[in-house]
Amino acid sequence: QVRLVESGGGLVQVGGSLRLSCAASGRTFSSQLMGWFRQAPAKEREFVAAISWSGGRTYYSDSVKGRFTISRDNAKNTVFLQMNSLNPEDTAVYFCAIRVSSGYYSKVSSYDYWGQGTQVIVSS
Repeated sequence: QVRLVESGGGLVQVGGSLRLSCAASGRTFSSQLMGWFRQAPAKEREFVAAISWSGGRTYYSDSVKGRFTISRDNAKNTVFLQMNSLNPEDTAVYFCAIRVSSGYYSKVSSYDYWGQGTQVIVSS
């Protein structure tokens, strides 16, 4: 089994920054994709960013491109999401996930394991 634990969420003012972390434990997969998703109240879970575990390839949604940066520390089995220039539309619960098998990187259904989420609130 794989366990994912997010941290780093909180309350921040418009224009501020936060850095989310996702620590993976258990059976980690060195060649699989790690992703960040978010879900705002009454909305569907949406793709934010993804990174290949070994190759360092990154993917972003249009809404966060240029503001968010995904990175990873393979030695610590941890993935990060640096979020800058935050705005109220970024308010959501942020989840990290790992794709073990296959599937498009931005689809929720492609991911096999999920963390419990961390709340981000951007206050104006």
